[in-house]
Amino acid sequence: MKKIRIKLMSPQEVEEFVNIASAYEFDIDLVSGTAYIDAKSFLGVLTMGLKRELEVCSVADDLNFRKRIQKFAVA
Repeated sequence: MKKIRIKLMSPQEVEEFVNIASAYEFDIDLVSGTAYIDAKSFLGVLTMGLKRELEVCSVADDLNFRKRIQKFAVA
């Protein structure tokens, strides 16, 4: 399982992230503490909160997916 930390700053970034995640057939989750949300759900991702560090967990290690979400990554 591949994990990447991201931060989404606006509803527009949430929409862009969800659209990217939805383009892939493998499972992608967002994790905050003990909460797991389907990263392909706009409302689910939005409920995780803006301007918070979240962890993206995907079952596949897809280089193209990682490149596309790199703009949201935190160090």
